Order: sequence, then C-alpha cells, then structure tokens
Amino acid sequence: MKTLSVPQLDELAAEIRAFLIEKLSVTGGHLAPNLGVVELTLAMHYLFDSPKDKFIFDVGHQSYVHKILTGRKDQFDTLRKYKGLCGFVKRSESEHDVWEAGHSSTSLSAAMGMALARDLKGETNKVVAVIGDGSLTGGMALEALNHIGHEKKNLMVILNDNEMSIAPNVGALHHYLSKIRTDRHYQKAKEELNQFLNKIPAIGGKLAKTAERLKDSVKYLLVSGILFEQFGFNYFGPVDGHDMEQLLEVMEQASHVQGPVMIHVITTKGKGYSPAEADSHKWHGISPYKIESGQVLKAVGPPMYTEIFSDALIELAKKDERIVAVTPAMPGGSGLIKFGELFPGRMIDVGIAEQHAATLCAAMAMEGMKPVYAVYSTFLQRAYDQVVHDICRQNLNVIFAIDRAGFVGPDGETHHGVYDIAYLRHIPNMVLMMPKDENELRRMMKTAVDYNDGPIAVRYPRVNGVGVELEAEMRPIPIGKWETVREGDSSIIIAVGPMVQVAEEAAEQLKRDGQNVRVINARFIKPLDEAMLLQLAKDGLQIIVLEEGTELGGLGSAILEFYSKQGINGVPIRIIGVPDRFIEHGSIKEQRQETGLTAERVATELRALSAGFRQRVNGTA
Repeated sequence: MKTLSVPQLDELAAEIRAFLIEKLSVTGGHLAPNLGVVELTLAMHYLFDSPKDKFIFDVGHQSYVHKILTGRKDQFDTLRKYKGLCGFVKRSESEHDVWEAGHSSTSLSAAMGMALARDLKGETNKVVAVIGDGSLTGGMALEALNHIGHEKKNLMVILNDNEMSIAPNVGALHHYLSKIRTDRHYQKAKEELNQFLNKIPAIGGKLAKTAERLKDSVKYLLVSGILFEQFGFNYFGPVDGHDMEQLLEVMEQASHVQGPVMIHVITTKGKGYSPAEADSHKWHGISPYKIESGQVLKAVGPPMYTEIFSDALIELAKKDERIVAVTPAMPGGSGLIKFGELFPGRMIDVGIAEQHAATLCAAMAMEGMKPVYAVYSTFLQRAYDQVVHDICRQNLNVIFAIDRAGFVGPDGETHHGVYDIAYLRHIPNMVLMMPKDENELRRMMKTAVDYNDGPIAVRYPRVNGVGVELEAEMRPIPIGKWETVREGDSSIIIAVGPMVQVAEEAAEQLKRDGQNVRVINARFIKPLDEAMLLQLAKDGLQIIVLEEGTELGGLGSAILEFYSKQGINGVPIRIIGVPDRFIEHGSIKEQRQETGLTAERVATELRALSAGFRQRVNGTA
C-alpha cells in the first residue's frame, strides 16, 4: 500500500468500509468505531513501518482495519467466533499486534513504557498510541499524559476525537475538546504567525523571547488553556480524520518533531454507513444486521437480565427518592437510558471513571442516599481499591448492580465477568447475591434497597431470562437464605445463577439412572446459608458445587473454608467452575462446553463421585 497515490488510498478506504459493512452484517462486532478510523489507520501504515514502529490501540475494538492491512482479511468470516479472529488486538494473532487491551485508557501508559524501553535499548523506532476522546477522560490516561509530558520522550499520541466513547462523552475535558473543534480560527492564526516570525531574519535575544511570548499569547487568546501544550506536548490539529491528504501531511510533520506530540484528529463514528452515522451509540457494538435497512437481527426470547434490572430499578425509584443510579459511561449497556429519562437528576454518568464512580457512591451513601452503581463485572475490577477502602471499610450502604456476570461470549477474555465473586466475597461487610431467574433478580433488587447495614451486590448474566412469570409485588429475600429447588436423597448439586438450570438438567439425566439429586439454589454467595451447610454435612451425601466463576476463591472455596473452620471433615465435595486460565471468545454455550459447565459434565462427575463414595463406605477403596 505504500506505493499507492493519495486518490488510490481514498479508493482503498471505500473498499475497506464496504468490506466491513458486509462482513459484520453476518458476524456482528464493533462497526461504528472501525468505520471511523479507516483513513487514520491507512495513514499510520502508509507513513510508518509496523511492527518495527509500535501501534498501540486504546481498548483495541477499533483495530479491524489494522487487522485487514496486516494479513487477516480472509479470517473476517470467523470474527468473534470460537477459535476465530479476535474482536480486539491479539498478540498471538500477529506480530503487528503489540499491545492487548479490552478496557480503556491503557494505551498512553503502554506507549510510555515502550518508549522508555526503546531508549534504554538504544533503538530508534516510533511509538504511536491511538486513543479516543472518551478514553482520554479515564484517570489512567491523565496520569500517563502527566508523565509523558514530564519525561519529554519521542512519542506520538493520536487523539481520535469522535465525541463518543460508547455513549456520548461527559465532563470538562470533553467540553474543552469541543471548544478546540469549533474554533476554526486557531490553526489558521497559528500558521500565519509562524510564517510571519520565520520571515524575520536572525531573531535572537530579547526579540526571540518576545516572539515566543507573542505566540503563546495568541494561543491563549484563541483557545483558552492550551491543555495539551501545558502538559508538555507539541499539539497539531484539529485535523479532518477523513481527509487523507491532510492526515498524511500533518502526521509526516509531527513525526519529525522532538519530544511528545499530540495529533488531534476529528472523525465521524460510523462513517460511510448511514444507520451507524445516525446512531453510533447503538452501532458501537452490534449484532448481525440487514445491510440495506440497518435492521438488527435479534433472537426472540424472554427479556435480558439487564432489562429486568432496569424495570425493577425504575419501579423502586418511583417509591424511594433516595435511589440514584450511577454509571461509568455505560448508560445504554447497563439499562439506564429509560431511568435517566424518567429521573434526569438521579442518573449520573461519570464517564470512563470507575474508581471515581465508586467513591462518589460512597459519599452519597454517607449522606443518606441509595446509590446504585450499575457496572459490568469486568469494569468493576478497576475500582477494587475504592470498593475495599472507601465503601466496605466504612460499611456504606452502596448497591452494586453487576452486569455481565459470568461468560460474555464474543467479547471474550477481556470482558468475562468470572472474577468478581473471588474479589468481592473476601471483603468484610460485603453481601453478594445472584439470582437463578428474572423474578428472583427483582426480589434481590428489593432486598438490596431495603438493606441498610452496608454494601450489597447483585450480579446477573449477559443472557436472556428463563421466561418465568414475574410477581406483581417485589418481595425481599432473607439475607443469607438459600432454597432447595429440587428434593433428592442420592447426591446434591449446589449451584448459583444460570447454573441452577444446568444443575436441574443434570438431575433429570441422573433420574434416568435411578438417582434422586437434590438441587440447591445458593443465591447468597456471601453470607453463606450456614444452617443448611451444617445439615448437608449431617446428611452425608456427595456434593458438587457448580458456578460460572473462577474456581479459585469462588463459592466452592467458600464452602470448603466453612467446613474447615467448623472442623467438619469427610464431606465429599467437587467444584466445577472456570479453571485457572483465560477463556477466549466464542458463544457462551461454547465457553461453557470448554470449561465443563454443562449438564453432561455434572452428571458424569456425580456418577464418578457416587461410585467413589460407595467404595469408601464399603471399605473397598
């Protein structure tokens, strides 16, 4: 592609857009972000030499064009499918993928690390980070900006400014960027002033200092603050991110500047496909669709758990004015759009700032409000310190609504919600729940709102409900109380969340063998139902613990810890959960099959456990 002319590059951009629109209509994926960076990615590969020069994409969901240009075009039929092409940057896929991420705001820290390593090794390659204006509001990105400006390393930051993260951006930095975008006089005045100063021969001494002060005065006059230059960057822009000639010219200029440079590129999310341009929020990550109409193809079935949560929260908020919903830039994904419309002053989108959101909730709870922190499990990881230090340590009544708990399917290993049980249940004062169906989710929301003794969390999966009837009135559940959903006297399955249905399927299979399996819904992961666990130990039956979370530190671990503390030995227990490795993208069904979270595996394990138990009882083993 380096041999192509600018008009030919424009033709290539059009071909790539058509290719993406066609392929993603079948596989789904991050359409709008990738349509917005076609020219930008072409310009990067045209001017620089990947993989010698390091390209770091923040989040990595906008790397499809990069994948096409680096030899993976023929794999796009497998995008986000099991064992297929990853929807994010993946180091094992290509030497051109030098940094992996699925969360935002990591690119600048990674770029600085690579620039430091390059200089220590005496190498000369370029380091180029591409970060969106939404990701730039993340605290980690601002920390990196501060360090980069201090160290003055040669490093290029391309600010992909499309006024969006997933939802519309919020915050002071967003408004600052808007001011730069709309100030058309800034660049022209800066260029004219540079031309004027360059015409003065032999500027030196006091005149040189006066000239520099004059330049600074013009900058401050036209764009208040000059934030990036105050951070220590050489700022270029704004640049039309869809004008190939302008992009190449500015990026070429910037590549010769010593020290860190910031190229401010204005792009249109969804560029070239009218449905995506009209609603880039909806088309950020999209299911398969009809190209001609833009109609999204969705499976028919019961509502998603997110929708059930949303309706329940609205119902509760109508009766309790203390309820406030807080989200870190995910009002759509977390089901809070309608809540925000009904209660505009009580829905707070803090931007990509999970840590800030957690501490904000702590302070609101301290002042008598009922903050509901709606967040994906994978993003709550980023606020771990604040959960421990600011919320749980002070025993504040914050409600955590943890979406995408368990496997998440095509987004894969960076987004699975399989670790929150392990990183939440060991924190003092925390209550942790998970429903077996959508009606129980409603009951848990009522339980959480009625609870006044500290932090309480309800986690729910990224799947459709099971289709149960919803009770008209939401009734709370006694804290720590499990339920037996199927009686049996041959063996026991303790399951949580969607695994309760899997347990019941396994029990049906074993019924054909003449076994009556008891199924218990462990809806409270913390506190445990200690009275029931003591009774199970007395019953003397073999137990399988089934959970769609990591085996290390999960529900099964909690049960073993309880029996150990009670001095109870000899209870035959086997844990089936997510093993100690990262599970890649695919369908949720395929991910469960890979990890053995299936009725067939549970039935097989119980047969083996029963046989071993009988041998021990009979003294033959």
